[in-house]
Amino acid sequence: MPEQNYNLSEDSSISTHICPAWHGKDSKNLAIIKRAFDEGNIDSDTHTYLESLYSNGMHWFREMFYMLGKHLGAPKTAIFKFDAATGQTEGQPISINDINPGGNYMVQHRLDVDPMRNQFFQFNASHDVELAVSSIVTVMVVAQKNVNRAIEKITGQYYAAYTEEIIATVQRVLSLRANDASARAITEKIRKLFAEKYITNAAREVLGIIGRGHECIAVELVRELDKVTRPQHRLRDVYRMKCLFDMVPQIRTFIDGIAAEKIIAVRDKFYDTGNARNHRDSKVMLNIGGEGDIVPLEIICQVRTFFDFERKSHEMYESVRSKNTGRKDSGIVELHESGIKEYNQMVRDCLRQLFDRIGWNILYSRTDGVNETLFDGFPRINVKFYPSEIIESIIRKLQKNVKNEIFKIEDAPRKLSPSEQLEIFEYMAKFILSAALPYTIKDWKLDGDDVETKLFNFVMAELHRYHKNGTSLRFYG
Repeated sequence: MPEQNYNLSEDSSISTHICPAWHGKDSKNLAIIKRAFDEGNIDSDTHTYLESLYSNGMHWFREMFYMLGKHLGAPKTAIFKFDAATGQTEGQPISINDINPGGNYMVQHRLDVDPMRNQFFQFNASHDVELAVSSIVTVMVVAQKNVNRAIEKITGQYYAAYTEEIIATVQRVLSLRANDASARAITEKIRKLFAEKYITNAAREVLGIIGRGHECIAVELVRELDKVTRPQHRLRDVYRMKCLFDMVPQIRTFIDGIAAEKIIAVRDKFYDTGNARNHRDSKVMLNIGGEGDIVPLEIICQVRTFFDFERKSHEMYESVRSKNTGRKDSGIVELHESGIKEYNQMVRDCLRQLFDRIGWNILYSRTDGVNETLFDGFPRINVKFYPSEIIESIIRKLQKNVKNEIFKIEDAPRKLSPSEQLEIFEYMAKFILSAALPYTIKDWKLDGDDVETKLFNFVMAELHRYHKNGTSLRFYG
């Protein structure tokens, strides 16, 4: 039977058939939005925007799953409901008829079409092969944001930030054209007006406040005010999913793969040693809307090891957030540092697997100069998130260490030339830079005297030299 492509936005009966329980949920969402507008909590622009996000939840939910399948292929396992707080699945597999934007779901996909590519194996005492790192991606769909919570965020923290940016913009423009007393009087009027009612058309209101005498700056002022993001457009997690990978390079591959989509923003915190609570992940904001629509989808990318430690810190994080202090919590920071240590130990173990494969790659390498490579099929390396001067400095020091035989491969199947030794160690160093998470703990290093551990500690110690007193590295990307 040929595949049927249903357009849920055009045929409400199909939407009702697929998910009867959700057919009335859209109406409830719209009623909540209308009540917020009628009570003056939001204006007409925000009302219209929220209606576009919540009027056809199943349609946008389908678009989210379509984007997921487009880049990761069909699911490799059954779909389960799960508890978002614990990350644990619940009960038995569910059918597609049970899926709706109000639930949380977990499913396994595969990042690479080749199941053997970019994977690491280890052997236990019985010489059974165990998978240490795989291309499996765990996708947790946290579905549609509660509409009441969305309105609360728009009219609360987002509106407060919007107001402050409007005031700062007016002050900046007026400072060049008006005296300080006049500027202060105008900004105080703006602050008072914006506190009395919810306003997102700032240009019109501000022009009404400054009145006559400032016509010469009206055009410039409107142009600058229009650049300030309105509160409703700061709501970027209406539809959400979290993707768990084994290693950071896999996340880089995934993000590069979705680069052709309509990306709103990318935020990367994997290598940032100065962020609050030492949190490490990346967020990609996509627009899954059609022409003229902005429907934000937030994709959080995280490594499994760190996710396990994050779940342990959930209650501590909620406590810190409820206090709204904006400061680090030492317990969360220490727990996250433990997660970084455990993850880096896995990276070191994978480095050992890479060295074990060197001999095989030498034996399989072409010697006639055609497509010759020692590392075909190895993990993709991407170090663009470090400044080039850091990479170059580490490689220069590494070259000296290899030349002086501080780093040397002893068990190759044949004698390696100096250039081959250097090529191998440069690859391994770049692998560490791509995969490992830098840490803020002074002088922390992995135990061991094997060449893999020594190389890992060397690279990480060099990285640590480039940030002082907990300040973060400067990143590109």
